[in-house]
Amino acid sequence: MKADEGRRRSGPIQVGVIEDHPLYRDAVARVLNEAPDIELGAVADSVARFAVQDQPKGSVVVLDLKLRGVQDAAAVLEVGQMGHKVLVVSAHAEQPEVLGAMQAGAKGFLSKDVDGDELLRAIRTIAEDNAYVSPTLAGMIIQDSDERHAGPKIVLSEREKQVLRLVAAGERDVDVAEILDISVRTVRSYLDRIRDKTGERRRAGFVRVAIREGLLR
Repeated sequence: MKADEGRRRSGPIQVGVIEDHPLYRDAVARVLNEAPDIELGAVADSVARFAVQDQPKGSVVVLDLKLRGVQDAAAVLEVGQMGHKVLVVSAHAEQPEVLGAMQAGAKGFLSKDVDGDELLRAIRTIAEDNAYVSPTLAGMIIQDSDERHAGPKIVLSEREKQVLRLVAAGERDVDVAEILDISVRTVRSYLDRIRDKTGERRRAGFVRVAIREGLLR
């Protein structure tokens, strides 16, 4: 089975925005409204106000970290639990914020100095169930991984790399099994091997290794 079988989008990408700065919120909304393949939905200044709007599940949600009420990694978790794919766009893009957001389940992270083209590129990448982190921020993740796992280079088989890439991109075990046309039990066996080789146990760790290995584009 091909990885993109049954996964091609029909219709525009559904996107929501949670941003409490009025000027930046309006600027993002304008960029999204001008993109022909994007349908802008709920726009709110807090997670609570976003939650009461009717945003379709599976949308890409552009999320600031420093919000009123729920914020930072907790905001990422809450929006993810609504069934959305979170793209963090924040002025606070230091290593703790980046790693915390990715560990909480964000599919991507951008700093607020990005231009509209990169924002749209990240949204389109995440809509296809891939992860997106700008090259500068990817360097932070790699550095963190290198610092915590200094030692011999990790050697993964091609199949282990395929499984790692999909899991790091947010796929569930059952989805990985369907994409690779293998059993869920086999997927979990590969994950056990990856854990043994990398020492990673959580999603953020898989993302770090996948970026370092060049598996997430």
